[in-house]
Amino acid sequence: MFVDRAKIYIKSGKGGNGCVSFRREPFVPEGGPDGGDGGKGGDIIFVADEGMRTLMDFRYKKKYEAENGQDGMKKKKFGKNGSDLIIKVPAGTMIIDEETGLLMKDLVKHGERFVAAKGGKGGKGNVNFKNSVRQAPNFAEAGGFAKERNVILEMKLIADVGLVGFPNVGKSTLLSVSTKANPKIANYHFTTITPNLGVVDIFDNGFVMADIAGIIEGAHEGAGLGHFFLKHIERTKLLIHVIDVSGSEGRNPIEDFEKINSELALYNPRLAKKPQIVAANKIDMIDMNDPSYIEFKEYIEAKGIKVFPISAPINEGVRELLGEAAAMLDQIAREPQEDGAYELFDFERDDNDPDYRTVYADMDGDVYVLSGKQLIKIFNSTNFNDMGSLRYLYKYIEKSGAIDKLIEMGLDEGDIIRIADYEFEYYPE
Repeated sequence: MFVDRAKIYIKSGKGGNGCVSFRREPFVPEGGPDGGDGGKGGDIIFVADEGMRTLMDFRYKKKYEAENGQDGMKKKKFGKNGSDLIIKVPAGTMIIDEETGLLMKDLVKHGERFVAAKGGKGGKGNVNFKNSVRQAPNFAEAGGFAKERNVILEMKLIADVGLVGFPNVGKSTLLSVSTKANPKIANYHFTTITPNLGVVDIFDNGFVMADIAGIIEGAHEGAGLGHFFLKHIERTKLLIHVIDVSGSEGRNPIEDFEKINSELALYNPRLAKKPQIVAANKIDMIDMNDPSYIEFKEYIEAKGIKVFPISAPINEGVRELLGEAAAMLDQIAREPQEDGAYELFDFERDDNDPDYRTVYADMDGDVYVLSGKQLIKIFNSTNFNDMGSLRYLYKYIEKSGAIDKLIEMGLDEGDIIRIADYEFEYYPE
């Protein structure tokens, strides 16, 4: 089954906590603190793999978590770093942050790597907090938070040439006679329900060609197989517009040409600007001197687009068409290419969250609630049996302005304050 879109949950590893430890060895009086640092949490890393063809693997497994960092140990031993989690995806996969809808990375080349969620930093052991005043720190730093998010994986085929046109005009047949691909061919609409790829070898050169089927009126809104196929055209460099000039389906070739181009433009204006060649298919069923064919040919050529009469089933005119495609691709390769217009995810903001140090005050019934990322990290680092550690926690909350906010909300002596899953009675100093 061809699967080209999936949504998964990813979570990096949490950083290991710093260790609180003191040297206790014979003949070493006042050994001092020797707690080591925690290990870094593992990253979530996506890697493009040209050996994969679909996102089928992500249809069944939806949750991916990297390993947490190990806590620090005594004797100043560092905790082990958590293992990174490598997730392989097909080349041509776009990774999109679901919450913002912004593109995080477009993995096009084989072996290209992308860190989608960085592991938390390891917390510092108590040996780091020793100074001339604090000789025996009885606290350590908690490990950094893991990053978690839902991401959308969207695969777009990487092909040089895309075959477009209404159903049943002969795109699959043209692909089969031009390449070694073996697409399903039958005399009904939507025979092709998944994109087919093939490699064209011509004039000691080669290019990848894809059958982009399923385009009908309203495709840009999802009609027929709409978006399922249209997105695969975006990476192509050249379009071969296959048109049934025999009118065997009861359609007008000029109207077919305009309708397909209109759908491309409505889906993405950049698609309508891609270079095109028109393959006038099924010429074996008409007289080349027929006024309607001549009118069609003149109409297309007046737009600056070349027309190649072909009959795909008998391989007539196909070589000339492919030769022109190869020549145009060679010319396109020498021209500067316009980058895709995507709004990108802001990694700088993600790594340096401006709200990280903000302490939020709220109410839950009669209980006053304090929350915030830095607050929770300090809270997790607090040794509640050590007055110095407790005093540091309180001073942090006080300096953040959270106590003043709570007092404005009605906080009074003896009221309950909740931080994380813990509750305390408030008594002002």
